[in-house]
Amino acid sequence: MSYSSLKSGTDIRGFAADGFEKEPLFLSDEKVEKIALGFIKFLCKKTGKNPDEISVCVGHDSRVSARRIKSALLRAFSGKGVSVFDCSLASTPAMFMAVLDLKCDGSVQITASHHPWERNGLKFFTPDGGLESGDISEILTDAENESNCGLALNEGKITSVDYMSTYAENLRKMIKSGVNSKNYDKPLDGYKIIVDAGNGVGGFYAEKVLAPLGADITGSQFLEPDGMFPNHIPNPENAEAMKSVTKATVDSKADLGVIFDTDVDRAGCVDKNGEEINRNNLVALASVLALEGTQGGVIVTDSVTSDGIPEFIKSLGGEHYRYKRGYRNVINKQIELNNQGKFCPLAIETSGHAAFKENYYLDDGAYLMTKIIIYMAKNGADSIKTVLSNLNQPKEAKELRFNITCEDFKAYGNEVLDKLVDYFGNKQGWKIADDNRDGIRISADKENGDGWILLRLSVHDPVMPFNAESNSDGGVQTMLKEFYSFAKEQKNLDIAPLEKFLK
Repeated sequence: MSYSSLKSGTDIRGFAADGFEKEPLFLSDEKVEKIALGFIKFLCKKTGKNPDEISVCVGHDSRVSARRIKSALLRAFSGKGVSVFDCSLASTPAMFMAVLDLKCDGSVQITASHHPWERNGLKFFTPDGGLESGDISEILTDAENESNCGLALNEGKITSVDYMSTYAENLRKMIKSGVNSKNYDKPLDGYKIIVDAGNGVGGFYAEKVLAPLGADITGSQFLEPDGMFPNHIPNPENAEAMKSVTKATVDSKADLGVIFDTDVDRAGCVDKNGEEINRNNLVALASVLALEGTQGGVIVTDSVTSDGIPEFIKSLGGEHYRYKRGYRNVINKQIELNNQGKFCPLAIETSGHAAFKENYYLDDGAYLMTKIIIYMAKNGADSIKTVLSNLNQPKEAKELRFNITCEDFKAYGNEVLDKLVDYFGNKQGWKIADDNRDGIRISADKENGDGWILLRLSVHDPVMPFNAESNSDGGVQTMLKEFYSFAKEQKNLDIAPLEKFLK
């Protein structure tokens, strides 16, 4: 197996739990140690230091394979003279902040985000932020081709650090200064806020951030780390997970319910009325926070936001920039726009990844929820519902995924997109978007479905995701019937999900 097969965008991911050793993408101790050596070589090249002058911190989420992988990393790092800070159970955003606070050259977070319990992975940071796709390729190439990556044996020091307590303290300080309450030490006194951590890392937010500030966290659930995730998938995009936190919020009569993914780089929430604040609602609310007190700015989102989002952002004095799916894509575009002199305070995916310029362009679910809680505490428990009432919501939405059945899926997928433009380009009642940066988005007038469709190509998998939204009842069905006339002619596209929906 080529080590490059373990690459997933800007992360490394594979199988990791006991019993999965025969999987080609199993993250064995040997692979993990070699990847660690590749990271050391990367850091030496970046900093100009020798291995015994390098320091790194290592953390992990709650997955069952985390401790084994951590042991392999510590062996590899310390065996080359690297000084290691063992941060143990930690969130992914905290492992970037640890690089800055502990003055390290880099860090590794052991996580596979919301993926199933048997998976795991590695995410890397330097003081400049998360690594790019090309950096991961370089590390994997060195890991595969050089057993020691040209590094001499040495003995490095391993130090245990409770960094999550420091991270939680920083969030508490942020709330205290942000709310600026007369009751400075207990600014959340009188508010009931529950947390659903999904048995990931996020339980700290209830116990170490909210409760010490006076919030009533009674009704919080699944705070205990459990790498088997026995209650629901820790994922703010997952319907079952959102249904669970919504019920808990309403049943406990909370002012707000917060839900995190496994490693807390994504989040969503539920208001006191049981209204889910994820996807487009979260994009809108985060835009309010980002543009508050400014003269306007650019908000970068992924490609699947609703038609109501540009209108909402414009009403705030801002400008919407719809870009590619993928959290690194939207963040990199945000950084690029700021470097060009355009004020871009926020990049956000509908998945819940949200990066504020003020926070090192870091996608941090706990930071986002902290800003939302500050807004609520300053403006009242009904303020979230009030501000979101200005967002025009679609009446219907549907998401499908079509598998590509031929080998060269990228070439075929791009061919399908070209044909889609030809098919709808001159069709009356349909208009191809003028800001397509990720697949092809096409709007339909009222007679043809009163909404839009989007077909795009997955970066890593032989799949073409498809989204549709309509402002009218029955509109999605109308649009998908027309799309089916096109799709049925694409011989290497498995449209069984579409056919099932239309029946």
